[in-house]
Amino acid sequence: MTSFADRVATAAEAIREIFPQTPLQKNDYLSQKYGARIFLKREDLTPVRSYKIRGALNFFRKTLAAGNRADLFVCASAGNHAQGFAFVCQHFGRRGVVFMPVTTPQQKIDKTRMFGGEFVEIRLVGDFFDDCYHAALEFTETAGAHMVPPFDHKDIIEGQATVAQEIIEQTGKGRAPDIVMLPVGGGGLAAGVSQYFQTIGQVPQFIFCEPAGAPSLSRSLSEGKRVKLASVDNFVDGAAVAEIGRENFRLLKDFSAGATRLVPENRLCATMIEMLNVEGVVLEPAGALTIDALKDFTKKDIRGKTIVAVVSGGNFDFERLPDVKERALRFEGLKKYFIIRLPQRPGALRDFLQMLGPDDDISRFEYLKKSARNFGSVLIGIETKDKRNFALLKAKFDAEGVQCQDITDDETLANFII
Repeated sequence: MTSFADRVATAAEAIREIFPQTPLQKNDYLSQKYGARIFLKREDLTPVRSYKIRGALNFFRKTLAAGNRADLFVCASAGNHAQGFAFVCQHFGRRGVVFMPVTTPQQKIDKTRMFGGEFVEIRLVGDFFDDCYHAALEFTETAGAHMVPPFDHKDIIEGQATVAQEIIEQTGKGRAPDIVMLPVGGGGLAAGVSQYFQTIGQVPQFIFCEPAGAPSLSRSLSEGKRVKLASVDNFVDGAAVAEIGRENFRLLKDFSAGATRLVPENRLCATMIEMLNVEGVVLEPAGALTIDALKDFTKKDIRGKTIVAVVSGGNFDFERLPDVKERALRFEGLKKYFIIRLPQRPGALRDFLQMLGPDDDISRFEYLKKSARNFGSVLIGIETKDKRNFALLKAKFDAEGVQCQDITDDETLANFII
């Protein structure tokens, strides 16, 4: 029986028919910022702008090599898995059906259709992914088709492990880096990469990076068993998975919960904006997880070390940019929302505006309702260039007796009003 490393090498040879190795690039900006040698493994530069094409291709290849004559394949996805699946369908000339929720953005539907061409049919079913997934399973059963899972399958894991094989070849010394940082959703990439390094006897420190709102691996490692989260924050849609894959957790269960890092969604947005403005790199939220998690190291911990951060994808819908910028400003303390109680008299608004500093800018102003005969409530959003300005503004409010409520971090109230 061939070893896992040998099977990964064979998968890598097949992948070379579609695209070359993705770059392993030393990033001078991040290296200087954190005092380490930081390399980015650019999976956002595959033909479908994510690593998902690797696992899909390996699944197809092995299914067809086994002599299976099934001509129809199925997947359920509203993101990168669908695009990788569609690309591979066209590559092998096999028909595929992609199930997507009705709520999927048109941009993602169009890209999936472009990659699959005449070989792929897209079916929009249900408002939520679970509805879509169950419809795909039912269709697979009745049509006698092959379901291509997004992460929980040994052939998918084997395909994603080709990322590790490339890292070893690209380091130049054939040696593992000191630290490898991996994004985690369902766990296919993390399971494959970590298993590959373990198999060849070169084991770096692994850091598994999850969205704070979807800590499926962290919770499972803490409890020693697979845990299905009651709810997840879907903002990091490429990694917002409620339950780590069964096979994936089997391969990851011996790691400690301390090997995980939970990335706050708003902090992640600041990293996305930073990479776009400074480096000109467009990342989707899941693709920025490992870069953002660098913030959790102290310089003393990583000084002089070689770190590889896997950038998992760059399929970013720019219609989301205003929301990303909003979240980034709020995280950095440069934007706040207040409900102000203003007296209903001439000049009250002018008096309030005179309290603002030269770097304070009103980004939102909305009269809510009269809360009393002589007072009215106003929703006001303020942006500033230095977060310390808000302390000065609050002191002015207190001195002038302005009644205000800061709702910036009140998620329930902010989501409802803002």
